Amino acid sequence: MNNDIVELQQRLAFQEDAIAKLSDHIALQDRDLLEAKQHIQILREKFLELSDEFEQIAPANGNERPPHY
Repeated sequence: MNNDIVELQQRLAFQEDAIAKLSDHIALQDRDLLEAKQHIQILREKFLELSDEFEQIAPANGNERPPHY
């Protein structure tokens, strides 16, 4: 019976360690995901700015064909 208790304590310690490591890993992934979302937002804003600037420089001419056609 004493051996069973020791084995259960060892399993519990292993599981607690595994849970702590997984929790740390999830926290790192959460931080990385938040950072990636922020970068995507910045890139989206820059893309929209450049798109607006391009539209002002070269406005869309509908279905007008380029001169080489």
